[in-house]
Amino acid sequence: MDGGQSAKAAGDRVERFRPTSGRFTGLVLVVGGLLVAVLAVADPAQVIAEVGAAGFFVAVLGWAATLRPRVSVVEDDLELRNMLETVTIPLAAVEELAVRQVLAVRAGEKRFTSPALGRGRKSLVKGQSAPEFSSGGPSHVPGTYPEFVEERIRKRVADARAAAGIRPGSAEQMALADGVRRVTAWPELVLLAISAAALAIVLVL
Repeated sequence: MDGGQSAKAAGDRVERFRPTSGRFTGLVLVVGGLLVAVLAVADPAQVIAEVGAAGFFVAVLGWAATLRPRVSVVEDDLELRNMLETVTIPLAAVEELAVRQVLAVRAGEKRFTSPALGRGRKSLVKGQSAPEFSSGGPSHVPGTYPEFVEERIRKRVADARAAAGIRPGSAEQMALADGVRRVTAWPELVLLAISAAALAIVLVL
């Protein structure tokens, strides 16, 4: 296999799913907050320090809470990038998953969630008789984007189990859950701390 084919194969094993909500709101918060913060620095006579600091805090919070979260399948892992951390779960370790108001995943008897994927109220009402979690392969033809993502993740989970020869509920699957990794989003955490501290200082002074 040449380099081009290898790159294509690797690309086929990476799927990044677009968030289902909050993008527009997040963009408004980030752009608006940064604009206010810049104006406060450029023309303090027109925009007071308290407003500028609040704008900077809102921009950072808007990014972390609404624009950063994303769900991806990268090689043999399910990646949940949330507000202040990224959780990486081996696909074959996934016991159950479901998309309700958020994406919920169970692995190693622990529950992980991501707000990047969710179903609207009407969709939830239609499917309210379904269990919170379900396992196994694809169960129906998806009619909405969240359902499509759920089915795609199920397919990748089933493929990962088959490739590793792992049965659902087996000791081998439970052992795989030990490979779940959590990485703190330090840039966002530091910026939130700095912006919150700056806002508190200007409010007190």
